[in-house]
Amino acid sequence: MKIKSILLGLLSISFFAVSCSNDDNEGETIVPLQGKYNLSKTGTIVNGQEVLVDAPQNESGCSRDYLELKLSNVAVIGDYDGDNCALTETTGTYVRSHNDLTITIGNASSVSDIMNLTNKELKIKDKTTGIITVYTR
Repeated sequence: MKIKSILLGLLSISFFAVSCSNDDNEGETIVPLQGKYNLSKTGTIVNGQEVLVDAPQNESGCSRDYLELKLSNVAVIGDYDGDNCALTETTGTYVRSHNDLTITIGNASSVSDIMNLTNKELKIKDKTTGIITVYTR
């Protein structure tokens, strides 16, 4: 009976060790990227500090502009503009490769680092301009 208890203990430890192994995800988050995100803040890094402000693209009195990433790799950018808050939707595609997000609209592409992805926030930093954009769900 003592041997069975020892074997059971070793078996439990081996399952725990396997479940804690590194999955080689290179820092990738397991939160799904797909969803609709409202534009919240924009900014950049100044003297090593992140400086974010409320997104000036959001028209006062209108719903917030948004980015929708669909399961079919379609990206939809929603822009509310003008006195009547007219919605303009622009459709393109997106691709995620590890922590890079590439959004292509027409012939223009932008590649961003995914800085943070949670159930409530998507924070990206454009690799060319360094502009940080924060979206919330």
